[in-house]
Amino acid sequence: MRRTAPEGHGPVRFGPPLPEDGLPVLPELSAVLAAAASRGAHEPVGGGRALREAACGHWDRRGLHCDPYRVAAAPGSHALLLALTAALGGDVLVPRPCAAWWAPYARLLGRPVFHVPTPPESGGVPDPYALLETVRRVRAEGGDPRLLVLSVADDPTATVAPPELLHETVEAAQGEGLHLVSDETWRDTLHDPHDTVLLSPAEMVPDRVTVVTDLAGALLPPGWPAAVARFPAGADGEDLHARVLDILTALDARVAAPIAAAAGYALGEPEAVTARVAATVRLHALLAAEAHAAVVAAGALARPPRSGRHLYVDLAPLRPALTAHGVGDAQELEDFLSARLGMPAPGGHRFGDDLEAPRVRLSTGALVAGSDTERAECLTSPTPLELPQVHRALSRLKSVFDDLRDEARRWEPPR
Repeated sequence: MRRTAPEGHGPVRFGPPLPEDGLPVLPELSAVLAAAASRGAHEPVGGGRALREAACGHWDRRGLHCDPYRVAAAPGSHALLLALTAALGGDVLVPRPCAAWWAPYARLLGRPVFHVPTPPESGGVPDPYALLETVRRVRAEGGDPRLLVLSVADDPTATVAPPELLHETVEAAQGEGLHLVSDETWRDTLHDPHDTVLLSPAEMVPDRVTVVTDLAGALLPPGWPAAVARFPAGADGEDLHARVLDILTALDARVAAPIAAAAGYALGEPEAVTARVAATVRLHALLAAEAHAAVVAAGALARPPRSGRHLYVDLAPLRPALTAHGVGDAQELEDFLSARLGMPAPGGHRFGDDLEAPRVRLSTGALVAGSDTERAECLTSPTPLELPQVHRALSRLKSVFDDLRDEARRWEPPR
């Protein structure tokens, strides 16, 4: 009980939130929210027409045709996934590792959750052969796998699954009759969009995929909860949409009217929003690359980050130093690194990895420090990594990992 009793350490009470961008709110968004602040009426369950049409326009521009009657909005992707899991029934399959908030909702509903390994090159999408074997094993043991949740642009690994892997996994899932929920929260945060191919599973299997996008990924501040779901066409998609709306109604999961106004504005992607998104992605791509270089130079392992505002680090090569500090598992590593770095470093066990594996997710938003003016300067500076507040944060990160590297070398047994 020692590990789960302290505040924030419970398996359900503590779910690391989406990585923040560390930046001030876009003034145009604040203006839209303020103008709608006097709206006291409820938004309809599933979102009003204006919000759903804005979501359709957002997806249409990304090659996913959409109808407003096949869209549902909710106060965050958590409510949508909870409703989808309840509506679909059966057992749930997720990659290992996966976003920290996926599995707890299935468990709260009493649904078994089975983690499927991902291939070495990327996270977010299960290895197709491991998926088939997991489905076979679960059914042999009397289970009923029905839902696979995946993310092509992934939290926590910050990777983007290659199209050929996605094709194989989607074909395997389709062959087994699984419904797919594609979490596309981070699809608009590709660090190098000209050199990264991102495909949505909904482009491959239009009638078996529900797309979920949390607007905190690229468009809204995390404290303004809003997410949208695109349901597949056809009778099955209509039935699923209706069941999800029933569950959202029971939960009274409505988007607040002022936030709905801001969400609709952001989904419309006016110039102010697209410019901010592009600047934010550029900044966090630089920060992620610098952080990745620092941890790899210290001997840790990490896939190169390709999207989002985070990276996933495996400190197994530095285990001698960690052992010397009394760090034996991911929870202890989380506590140790969070204190050393002065920033959250949730352990891999939060994302479905083994407790014994010394892995953490680091968020680049924590490297953007200072006042609102200083943080906004990070967006306009041609050399944001050289700004004093960013330089200090990166120096601390490098120093902590360099110290672990040096300590690990001292504790290595003689050859």
